[in-house]
Amino acid sequence: MNRVVHPIEQESFRRLRARLDTSVFPPLTRAVVERVVHSAADLDYAADLVCDEASLTAAHAALHAGAPVVTDVEMVAAGITRRKTVCRLRDATAGPGLTRSAHAVRLAYEQVGPGAVWVVGCAPTALEELLVLDAEPALVIGLPVGFVGAVESKAALRESGLPAVSNVSEKGGSAVAAAALNALLYHPHTEENA
Repeated sequence: MNRVVHPIEQESFRRLRARLDTSVFPPLTRAVVERVVHSAADLDYAADLVCDEASLTAAHAALHAGAPVVTDVEMVAAGITRRKTVCRLRDATAGPGLTRSAHAVRLAYEQVGPGAVWVVGCAPTALEELLVLDAEPALVIGLPVGFVGAVESKAALRESGLPAVSNVSEKGGSAVAAAALNALLYHPHTEENA
């Protein structure tokens, strides 16, 4: 199903591209960078994001083959427009040494198993918990925001060797995490990038 793009969105992307040359990026990285920059109106994300085209290509194929999508919070889920998601935060409880967000990751993994795409935009502890599970994700979009634990959790994600999208700074959040996932969902699935 082709996505109908509103004229305001078309003009917004035209202006974005007039201010930022994204032609230097490979196709899926470009899609992610543009969608994230657009979602935050923050051109600095172009230099802050860390993407790997091979990982994005594999995740794109997995998504279009029906891989489950798990989010850390409902705000991320609300921003994902083309796919039902799993978010277990409402079912989770905090305990000694375990945040509610970390418990939600455990519950979600029990539900979906390996091969999911994980989208973390809020809680560094959710990302940290995912890294200690043997979750075998198709992709981890790790863009939690904050001054406590966000930078460290994203660095740990990059060091883990898991297929990932992350960024270096404290910036992030639900909107940009959802935007990164939407970029992969909106990008056409063809035999060329299958």
